[in-house]
Amino acid sequence: MSRTAIVILNYNGEDLLRRFLPLVIEHSPDATIIVADNASTDQSISLVRDHFPDVGLIQLDANYGYCGGYNRALSQVSADYYVLLNSDVEVTSHWLVPMQRRLDQDQNVAAVQPKIRSFHQRNKFEHAGAGGGLIDALGYPFCRGRIFDSVEEDHGQYDDEAEIFWSTGACMMIRASAFHKLGGFDEDYFAHMEEIDLCWKLHRQQQKVFYCGGSTVYHIGAGTLSYGHPRKVFLNFRNGLYLIFKHIPTAELLYKFPIRLLLDWIAAAKFLVSGQWRNSAAVLNAHVTFVRNLPRELKKRKKLQEAYPEYLRAGMIPRSVVFDYFLLGKRSYTQ
Repeated sequence: MSRTAIVILNYNGEDLLRRFLPLVIEHSPDATIIVADNASTDQSISLVRDHFPDVGLIQLDANYGYCGGYNRALSQVSADYYVLLNSDVEVTSHWLVPMQRRLDQDQNVAAVQPKIRSFHQRNKFEHAGAGGGLIDALGYPFCRGRIFDSVEEDHGQYDDEAEIFWSTGACMMIRASAFHKLGGFDEDYFAHMEEIDLCWKLHRQQQKVFYCGGSTVYHIGAGTLSYGHPRKVFLNFRNGLYLIFKHIPTAELLYKFPIRLLLDWIAAAKFLVSGQWRNSAAVLNAHVTFVRNLPRELKKRKKLQEAYPEYLRAGMIPRSVVFDYFLLGKRSYTQ
């Protein structure tokens, strides 16, 4: 059994694999590297077979999304640590070492992430993960180094190792035992925010999530869906409701959930006024879908909260990041 397995989930990412897989191979000499293919229709499979014969290949029979794809792929991988790596990530020398060391040193740490910088603006953090994921009082995720659309330049302010609330799914190292104990990702998310749900469940098991600033990768971001794509808007808004409904305690949910719905409607109105009617419709569709699936989500909530009623709150900010950002003009984590 390999100590560390890097698993790259791919869907029609032939060009990305051609560009970034050689660097993963070069900078990960002691790891097993596997491409898990979500039934691509391009030449991804033949590319891996013909040009990267030492890279393992798992072929799935359909596109199961991020969640289902990884669940099925990792069930076939034996290792102590998994690295879930997006195909549009450029890794750097010794990128695995700080993360492996953190997991080796503290058995209570279940998952870690590196510093995520932008591939195109290399002096800046990248949207998905930045300097480590946090969450506010209403369940809105943000990062050290990125709040909504405001992204900081990297001046070494997050070169530390710090406990965080969630690790980005763009590059996450997680104990295989912890991943399987939780049953992997919730496949009803399909993609987006599933890593936050997973990390929240880790906290419920009294396990920690860490950021390792001594490891750096560069992420293109939106390699499959652009940030403003209506499908991504739908997934983010729907999954955001799934997330807080599942996890927030009842006494808090009674007043926080209506506030979230109101803020979502404001976002939909803003999309509409700015001419992005498809994104506005995506928000409303997210709410309709949530209501349709409410019985299923109620069962999940009950099961989870009965099994793990308490959770570690490191990385949870007892304020509203929406209020601070849009009304007080606070654009950075340090503010």
